[in-house]
Amino acid sequence: MELNNLTRRNFLKLAGVAGLGAGLSACAGSAPVPPTPTAMTAAMDMTPTTGDAAADMDALHEAGVKTFLDGIGKDKAFWGTKLDYKMDGGVKVFEVTASDLSWEVAPGQTVEAMAYNGIVPGPEIRITEGDQVRVILKNEMKQSTAIHWHGALVPNAMDGVPFITQKPVKTGETFTYEFTARNPGSHMYHSHHNAAEQVTKGLMGAFIIEPKDKSIDPQYDAEYTMVLNDSGIGLTINGKSFPYTQPIVAKLGDKIRVRYMNEGLLIHPMHLHGIPQKVFAKDGWNLQYPYMADTVLISPGERYDVLVECTEPGAWAFHCHILTHAESSHGMFGMVTALVVQQ
Repeated sequence: MELNNLTRRNFLKLAGVAGLGAGLSACAGSAPVPPTPTAMTAAMDMTPTTGDAAADMDALHEAGVKTFLDGIGKDKAFWGTKLDYKMDGGVKVFEVTASDLSWEVAPGQTVEAMAYNGIVPGPEIRITEGDQVRVILKNEMKQSTAIHWHGALVPNAMDGVPFITQKPVKTGETFTYEFTARNPGSHMYHSHHNAAEQVTKGLMGAFIIEPKDKSIDPQYDAEYTMVLNDSGIGLTINGKSFPYTQPIVAKLGDKIRVRYMNEGLLIHPMHLHGIPQKVFAKDGWNLQYPYMADTVLISPGERYDVLVECTEPGAWAFHCHILTHAESSHGMFGMVTALVVQQ
């Protein structure tokens, strides 16, 4: 069944879990809690709840689950939008525009943000090892900026660090980056100018270099990228806060690849319930000895690639295990999603 046809009723049926509403309370969120420092403060308020207060807490958790289920399939861009390119001879040419905007982390919840091509995170740039690449950056923001190709091996002049490798790209200016894609793997592109503000407010995106030799990677049926953030626009996965994130939906027996990319300022131990994760690459480099984990600790700037074999049917919580990044007495929020394995 297609994701956009996965209604709440079908979700419950396909997950094959009785009482899913109660089961997902462990990964639910409440719509009124925004992914902001205010939400962080609320999450840390662990005052005991009894009587009516406890019932209210349960109701808020349940409401968050319903909101999550009702939103399945509505955000078709959540798992990434690929940036198209044009060919100029043998060169792949991408155009990226940086701008200021208001970004909706959840319906009715907007924050001041910065974006590449109008979306947070920016569109995925995907190329192949050996490609000749040209990226034209146009700056329409009020601040100067630049692009750094985090993890990718590029010539020094293309590294994107103002006053070290280039001049900052001022308002109204353009800058052209040109290089050959060398090291395959999961990389990132982001601002390297006033970066603590610009990156966390949205100037970030996945930069994926596929290997020429596909056999160096494990085989899988589908792949998903999680760009993690905790500041600027707030506690988010791919620019959205639970319950307005989207689940990963897979069939029993599927193998899925998840690319974690931490663009935030804090560590995020990403925990998947019920099914182990096989960690096979770090920072774009395949590991000689892959290992199994249920929780993958991702520091700022790190990328991890994992393989998940969907052997267990059901709806499995998938979240950052720093619980103040994911839950308060009002329900779960922020860095939470789910893996749904269909029977």
